[in-house]
Amino acid sequence: MLTRSDIRFDLLSLLPGSWRPYASLARLDRPIGTWLLLLPCWWGLALAGNLDPFPYLMFAIGALAMRGAGCTINDLADVEFDRQVARTAQRPLPSGAVTKRQALVFLAAQMLVGLAVLLTFNTATIFWALGSVAIIIAYPFMKRVTNWPQFVLGLAFNWGALLGWTATFGTLHWPAVALYAAGILWTLGYDTIYAHQDKDDDERIGVKSTALHFGTKTKSWIGGFYSGTLVLIGLACWGAGVPHWATALAILGTGGHFLWQLAWLDIDNPDKCLALFRANRFAGGLVLLPLLLAGAIA
Repeated sequence: MLTRSDIRFDLLSLLPGSWRPYASLARLDRPIGTWLLLLPCWWGLALAGNLDPFPYLMFAIGALAMRGAGCTINDLADVEFDRQVARTAQRPLPSGAVTKRQALVFLAAQMLVGLAVLLTFNTATIFWALGSVAIIIAYPFMKRVTNWPQFVLGLAFNWGALLGWTATFGTLHWPAVALYAAGILWTLGYDTIYAHQDKDDDERIGVKSTALHFGTKTKSWIGGFYSGTLVLIGLACWGAGVPHWATALAILGTGGHFLWQLAWLDIDNPDKCLALFRANRFAGGLVLLPLLLAGAIA
């Protein structure tokens, strides 16, 4: 039987050998991060009632490139930490498969792809997108200075909720901001779960996280974050004029998924934490699908 690790290896094995370290650096074999970056972009489009496939495609390409760029920045900043953590020691930079200079060139290439995608959008979207660059660069360093690096990740990963809206209307309105805030709380929940995989190593090497900060109270905190996510999604839908039935479907479906996550969560079981983290692509889809359906029916 194939395991997840086997599947990831097979995906990389399809590439020429010299490309594989770069694909690994960009986490192309681990698409969950791309999904979690992309879904808020699509939320913003769907909340705005935009069903044009072109911006959905452009956001998908942009999310793939910028997630890879973010991972490259993160690995450049964390190479010394990664060498000390079993789960990350074999990444391309700490293992020596890619040099820092090569990683910087690869980063520039990914940023150019992201810029090319961005230039297909209107001026407001370009303006707001550039505002996220400082957050992307700052995020890898937050674990050194705050117990809340997951909050900064939420700021970066959900910026697309604003961009999906501005790509449609050419300006920003408060329902998109409410959706953005919902995404930040969502990220605080799922990335706290993710951080529990490395909490022992993080504590040993002096890295901060919400997982270490919350400790045994993690479930209560995540329950609060997920509850706030649902309230803010409802507020965003109300402000955008989404039909009540679609709002209810989004809240009930996503809320049910969140309850399942909390019921199944074991913060001392790394495999469960990783599985629940990955399952959040379905939670994001449960928000997206009713919004798309409402737009199609309207």
